[in-house]
Amino acid sequence: QWLSDRKKRALQKKDVDIRRRIELIQDFEMPTVSTKIKVSRDGQYIMAVGTYKPRVRCFDTYQLSQKFERCLDSEVVTFEILSDDYSKIVFLQCGRFVEFHSQHGHYYRTRIPKFCRDFSYHYPSCDLYFVGASSEVYRLNLEQGRFLNSLQTEASESNVCDINPVHFLFAMGTAEGKVECWDPRTRNRVGLLDCALSSVTADTEIEGLPSISALKFDGALNMAVGTSTGQVLLYDLRSSNPLIVKDHHYGLPIKSIQFQHQLDLIISADSRIIKMWNKDTGKIFTSMEPEHDINDVCLYPNSGMLMTANEAPKMNIYYIPVLGPAPKWCSFLDNLTEELEENPESTVYDDYKFVTRKDLENLGLAHLIGSSLLRAYMHGFFMDIRLYHKAKMMANPFAYEEYRREKIRQKIEETRAQRVQLKKLPKVNKELALKLIEEEEEQQISKKRKQKNLPSLLKDDRFKVMFENPDFQVDEQSEEFRLLNPLVSKISEKRKRKLKILEELEARGQEEEEEPEGKASDAESSESSDDEKGWVEEVRKQRKLLRQEEKLKRQERFKEDQQTLLKPQFFEIKEGEEFRSFKDSAKKQKLMKKTLEDRLKLEEKLGTLNVSDTTVGSKQATFKLKKSEQQRKQQEAEKQHRQERKTLRRSASHLKSRRGRGRLFH
Repeated sequence: QWLSDRKKRALQKKDVDIRRRIELIQDFEMPTVSTKIKVSRDGQYIMAVGTYKPRVRCFDTYQLSQKFERCLDSEVVTFEILSDDYSKIVFLQCGRFVEFHSQHGHYYRTRIPKFCRDFSYHYPSCDLYFVGASSEVYRLNLEQGRFLNSLQTEASESNVCDINPVHFLFAMGTAEGKVECWDPRTRNRVGLLDCALSSVTADTEIEGLPSISALKFDGALNMAVGTSTGQVLLYDLRSSNPLIVKDHHYGLPIKSIQFQHQLDLIISADSRIIKMWNKDTGKIFTSMEPEHDINDVCLYPNSGMLMTANEAPKMNIYYIPVLGPAPKWCSFLDNLTEELEENPESTVYDDYKFVTRKDLENLGLAHLIGSSLLRAYMHGFFMDIRLYHKAKMMANPFAYEEYRREKIRQKIEETRAQRVQLKKLPKVNKELALKLIEEEEEQQISKKRKQKNLPSLLKDDRFKVMFENPDFQVDEQSEEFRLLNPLVSKISEKRKRKLKILEELEARGQEEEEEPEGKASDAESSESSDDEKGWVEEVRKQRKLLRQEEKLKRQERFKEDQQTLLKPQFFEIKEGEEFRSFKDSAKKQKLMKKTLEDRLKLEEKLGTLNVSDTTVGSKQATFKLKKSEQQRKQQEAEKQHRQERKTLRRSASHLKSRRGRGRLFH
């Protein structure tokens, strides 16, 4: 998993363990996904279909390699090997096509009326029976090369079908959870089983109607049925009740059922797990959970080998020696398993220790990150267990002493737990903590409430700071506390007495808690009833006290104001501004508080606003912006400058005219 293919080949020459790994069939895989897998009757060829692109691959077990590969036009729903070898194959494809292949390749292709999901081959009559999204069972005769009259069933749809190898009874599983049995000789229905009703037991929980998803005959009398809700039912054809019902407990449809005759086992598989169980008792023999989802399971005949088609490129091969011997083309597996039993080997991770980055920093090995001594995996690293022990001994040489001390402390705490312990109250909000402890004790004593106990605030980490940080201390003298808790004075006095006794016991260091003796129960009940009746008086009393305290505070503030001497305050005027009075700011504030209508009227009086009616009937308002003092001074200076220039021009023109008249006179 960590190494590339090139490095694996290089390691095979050096490492003995890697050389022991077995690849039974070379390139036993599909490009993306494998959907179905079957073995020919002679046991020499293993055929598998998958995607993508849709294809079929044939593997020769004698050569332990792939024999041929053929690509198809559409995906294969299922297929059947009609001959003893690979020379006659029928493929049921997604696009309502049935394709026939011979030894040389594609032979013929035809189309069926409806989409089909499964088919079976009837050897005596050479008929193919197709079931699918229709109430009819289509029959295609391969000897005559034509369709025959279809079988009309009561089902709306059918999912699977099978033909008994002994007496050739045809059975089909419907979407309504029933199994219909037909006699091919008379083309009449001879039996009906309601498997959906039989699959529901006291322990099973189903959400919908179970449909039939798998069907398999065993001999002349036994039949196994798999449902879409994950149950497997074993029937005797002579009875309408199942012999045994086995639940996978995953709620997933059963995809494959196989019979193992040597140990009387049934091998059932859904997309997640393969279960092997005894068909007489229902006892689990073993189970396997592959890494990827399962599409099909194939049991190699008369052996302990199991092959699966998965939602992954690799097709898995399992060999279980208890189920039977290895096939003759890989008989060396028996010798290997015997050697493995004699020499039990450790698993891959037995010699490694998983450590996180924080563990490496504590051990002082953070500098090894990126080196060959650490292998990155998930949120940490794998390192050699010997290196880990050495580093731990160097980092903490007194680990054994700490371990011994911790064990002694645990033993002492176990003995102390048998004694009566004092209540340990927190430093902050002691009265609140004591109140919570008393409420917990009352809930434990009273058995009337059947509600679940809520978690305690003292043990909840979310409220931990409330009993540690002094900022969260409850202020009992505040107005809100005294008004919302009118009876807090009497309750707090009782709790304060108890708190005082507990603090005295803690100070003395006593090991046994002496419960404070309170009043009699009758006195307490009368006290509580008085409190319930007079809570209005308590609220009034608290309000009266609050008014008196507020009056005293006002008197104190008034005395302080009289004693304080007022000092003159100085203000700095900005450069370029003229000081008028403090009344201007007060006028501005009064003006801003007025409504828009009052301000408009005031502006009209001052002449800065002119409101007139238009011809359309609306009103037109013209505003004149107020000028600041600085702008007004600047405009006056410009006006004065313009007047001075005019006077200069007039005097200059007057002088010129006088000079001209003087020259004419001379």
